[in-house]
Amino acid sequence: MMIDRLSAALGRIAPSATLAMSGRVIDLKSQGIDVIGLSAGEPDFDTPEFVKDAAIQAIRDGMTKYTAVDGIAPLKQAIIAKFKRDNGIEYTPKQITVNSGGKHTLFNALVATIDKGDEVIIPAPYWVSYPDIVQFAGGTPVIVMATAAQNYKITPEQLEAAITPKTRWLILNSPSNPTGAAYDAAELKELGAVLLRHPHVMLLSDDMYEHIWYAQAPFATMLQVCPELYDRTLTMNGASKAYAMTGWRIGYAGGPAWLIKAMADLQSQSTSNPCSISQYAVLAALNGPQDFLRERNVAFRERRDLVVAMLNDAPGLSCPTPEGAFYVYPDATGVMGKTTPKGKKIETDADLIDYFLDDYRVAAVHGGAFGLSPGFRISYATSSDILKEACTRIQAACAALT
Repeated sequence: MMIDRLSAALGRIAPSATLAMSGRVIDLKSQGIDVIGLSAGEPDFDTPEFVKDAAIQAIRDGMTKYTAVDGIAPLKQAIIAKFKRDNGIEYTPKQITVNSGGKHTLFNALVATIDKGDEVIIPAPYWVSYPDIVQFAGGTPVIVMATAAQNYKITPEQLEAAITPKTRWLILNSPSNPTGAAYDAAELKELGAVLLRHPHVMLLSDDMYEHIWYAQAPFATMLQVCPELYDRTLTMNGASKAYAMTGWRIGYAGGPAWLIKAMADLQSQSTSNPCSISQYAVLAALNGPQDFLRERNVAFRERRDLVVAMLNDAPGLSCPTPEGAFYVYPDATGVMGKTTPKGKKIETDADLIDYFLDDYRVAAVHGGAFGLSPGFRISYATSSDILKEACTRIQAACAALT
């Protein structure tokens, strides 16, 4: 009798490629090997002290019990204030959900709304979890390619062509993981005009990297430029990236009350409430001083400029300059088909990443994981000295190919 049979739903997903590479780095470092890990999407900055203090105080005050399933009332009010302050969007508490990280927010929204046969439009390169969660929920990812030549952003014409009667969602991540590409207000308005012609399509606006922003024009989210989409847009965000709180696991979103309730119903039967202490920490983060965000952006921008310049000096690589987040996504077309000093042919970007790791001890994530090859993602959320050394190794690796 077979007892190790897994569900069909689990068979529709694969382990996260970014976490898998991070695991390889940890394993190599545990062996004492000098490897530079640029695969994890995690700021190297520490959680602000005032946020830590708030969490410690919450523990001392006994805030260690169950909370409301989708967030404590004070945190929901802080999120409402954040959306109003930063984005000009107004919500009520019944329109706010708090979850155990942004991935949990996404999971709840898609699982609560997708049936077999539903389609979800996902621009590529995409965050690795988008298509897998859609498939887990029984839906069909519809991938729309956005190449380096178009600055990794889809056009209104591409969006129009991808929409069918089965389309349920468009997922729009700006600034993007993995490319750092960001849509400006005019570009969003053009995409919004397409959505307005198709009232059956919902929008999931993933703004997780909102505060890691370099463009001269201010950040814009869809509802700022196209408020007519209010009743069918879920605007999600979180504390992980901007506030350097990846391990605290808090994501949140604002959207239609019917969707928020459905997400809460699902959450009540899965995780229940997010960590109570983390909620009080994020409450402090949202209500506290925000000046440090600008200071950290200065450091991120300097690192971006360093990495872009050095990668563009690597033979065969071409690296666009991102407008936000802390990633670059070099096009590796120029090194495909070449051969390593050990005689191995570079046929895919996965081969290239293995070469970087095995021969030069630099870890990145191959473009195939993000839906667009040949290329790779580097996270520059580490020190300039480490980035210089990593890029020097990548330059040497590319120069050694014949």
